[in-house]
Amino acid sequence: MKNNAYKLGLVSISFRDKTPLELIKAVRDAGLECIEWGSDVHAPFKDIQRLNDIARLQAEYGITCSSYGTYFHLGETPLEELQDYIAAAKILGTNVLRLWCGKKSADNYSAEERARFIALCKQAAHIAEQAGAVLCMECHRKTYTQKLSDALYLMNEVNSPSFRMYWQPFQWQSIEQNLDYAENIAVYTEHIHVFQWKDTARFSLYEGVEEWRAYLEKFTTPRTLLLEFMPDDSIASLEREANALKTIIGGLQ
Repeated sequence: MKNNAYKLGLVSISFRDKTPLELIKAVRDAGLECIEWGSDVHAPFKDIQRLNDIARLQAEYGITCSSYGTYFHLGETPLEELQDYIAAAKILGTNVLRLWCGKKSADNYSAEERARFIALCKQAAHIAEQAGAVLCMECHRKTYTQKLSDALYLMNEVNSPSFRMYWQPFQWQSIEQNLDYAENIAVYTEHIHVFQWKDTARFSLYEGVEEWRAYLEKFTTPRTLLLEFMPDDSIASLEREANALKTIIGGLQ
């Protein structure tokens, strides 16, 4: 595995109080190359001027957009808005969109609700296929993909190259459980959100170097790795955490 094949970046929602220009400069100075822009504050999908301004700043500073981190909730947000989110992503320079896979775990769906939800996911995947986009489900609690078995079932049922996953460790699960999820969802995974948390406590990535190497070794090809939140919420810590991430991938075989 070539370590220089990884793309390293930042999730913009880590610093909602910073401007796009401040974020782009911080990412550049930390030696990162891409940003996942959040649709809630930094890059609203209806604000075309803001999206074009971000695209211009990216080109000026040599930063790319890895993905569009939307707050589109499948089953909640009207499906007809998906085209507008995809159009916004393309202005930013990406065809990858992060979506939220519902607002509750699959255990809380009735059989009828589950069937309707999967049909909706298939519709969304078809829209993405037609538009040349890739929809990635957040690997997150209180969503349909909270559990590995449900995420795999959904990926198999939708069965589309335009319907994929993100991966991130669940901070309230064991390392062994997270390794199992990573290994089994790897084939469907587009990007990875990177942080070092245990329950509600946050730590520097330097405290999880070996743990993260074990996670990344479950993915047979390099993925885009996106730092999400700092242990102290300070943008001044971004360079340190970026260096920790470089240390992690530098030790992979």
